[in-house]
Amino acid sequence: MDEISIVGQVVGGSFGDIVIRQKAGTNLEIGDLMVSEENGSFLILQVFALEYGSQIQDKMQQMMSGVNLEQGIVDVNFYEPEFVNYVLARIKPLARVYRENNDVKIPKSLPSFFNKLRLIDKDDLKFLQKEKESIFVGHIRSGSKIIKEAEVWLPAEDVFSHHVLIPATTGRGKSNLVKTILWHLLDANKVGALVLDAHDEYYGRTGPGLKDHSKAKDNLVYYTPSHPPVGANRLTINLESIRPDHFEGIIELSDPQLAAMRMAFRKNPRGWISDLMKTSAVDAGMEPGGRAEFAAATLMVVQRKLRLILSLDVDEEQVIVSRHEVFDSTTRGLNTVDDIVRDIEQGKVVVLDTSRLGDEAELIVGNIIASKLLQKYKDAKATGELDRKPVATIVIEEAPRVIGEDVLKSRNDNIYATIAKEGRKFKVGLTAITQLSSVIPKTILANMNTKIILGNEMKQEREAIIASASQDLSEDDKNIASLDKGEAIISSIFVPFAMPIKVPLFEDIVKSKGSSPQPGKTKVF
Repeated sequence: MDEISIVGQVVGGSFGDIVIRQKAGTNLEIGDLMVSEENGSFLILQVFALEYGSQIQDKMQQMMSGVNLEQGIVDVNFYEPEFVNYVLARIKPLARVYRENNDVKIPKSLPSFFNKLRLIDKDDLKFLQKEKESIFVGHIRSGSKIIKEAEVWLPAEDVFSHHVLIPATTGRGKSNLVKTILWHLLDANKVGALVLDAHDEYYGRTGPGLKDHSKAKDNLVYYTPSHPPVGANRLTINLESIRPDHFEGIIELSDPQLAAMRMAFRKNPRGWISDLMKTSAVDAGMEPGGRAEFAAATLMVVQRKLRLILSLDVDEEQVIVSRHEVFDSTTRGLNTVDDIVRDIEQGKVVVLDTSRLGDEAELIVGNIIASKLLQKYKDAKATGELDRKPVATIVIEEAPRVIGEDVLKSRNDNIYATIAKEGRKFKVGLTAITQLSSVIPKTILANMNTKIILGNEMKQEREAIIASASQDLSEDDKNIASLDKGEAIISSIFVPFAMPIKVPLFEDIVKSKGSSPQPGKTKVF
């Protein structure tokens, strides 16, 4: 080993908490990856804590500091200072790589005592090279140093069928990461995606976006309720597509209110919302206290909720109109849901601009499509056709709105919770984006087998993520807290160890049109 490349030496500790002394003149960081060469193999280790070490007792150091501070004596020098004061780093082993066959194992032994360590480089990551349909998520990162020759790719079909969680606080790069992932989904029709875009930021109407991908014309479908650009579709959902159960688990409904909606649906499945909206409680003989099917108060509450959630009104000609023009009671939008489901079944990425909808209306639209999609995949499994279908994923932001613990306790299960619990069996997954992982039930977090963890200052949220990670991240609390914008850790059953990555800027990807990996670079899975 080149003496210049050595950054530290093992001096003690225990398995999972090895202590090394930092070499003078080097500068270790939290998250740095380093290598310990052994006979026939090498260990990959990672720094999770740094502290000072000194050969001088604490009281003597305090006295010397006082002399320096109070008397202004600044030219105090130690005899061979590199031996006296130093930095100790606490590191943990991530993987052992056997050189003979490039086999990677979970380490079960310590590096040799006094062994010298160096920082990892691109040649150490060649053992991970693999060729298959995959998606790019970033470059391997050692501390804040980026190894651009080592690209991190994940097996798309496996990852998305087993659910993905992207937790982070605001401003840490969630949208940039999601756009990067979706960009590479467009390369092939291996994964279909429904993206509920609450901020209309993925397609790129006014700047770089998914529309700029070379295969966008074939693999990207965009729906918007407002002035669709050339090649896009107007988002119009006919009210006939909505059933009473689409509201369950999304909004709070009392038993009488839900019964009223179901009764109207049984009487007129295609026009039940229009019937409810146009019915006058008084004219229908449902005066308060009367013996009608439902109390006037129940009907009026149902009308109010439909009016507020779906932004519906009844005009002077008794026609139901939608204020944001997404829902329609005439003949428009009758095939929208079927078209979207068909595109997802063909492995396309379907982006819905839901920025004009309220939270609940957005979730109901997603519920309508996801319910139909899951049912079609269930039917395909029953007929033996599921293997021929691409994996499908539902991308949803602020996931606790539908899979939060309080939501699931106070309401019935909704389609998003159902997919999180059993969608994997039918190749339908959930890609959940959230700031608050701690409010998602542990059973659902455990089902999220891939977590791409961005920076998070909140200890409670870090604890929830660490407790449900696929690898042992118990020593990574400070590491996660110190992640800068775009820096992430991938914890997944599909990677050999928790991988630190740096997600590139989406705008840079668009500029380079980098839908294909550059030759000679390491593909890491």
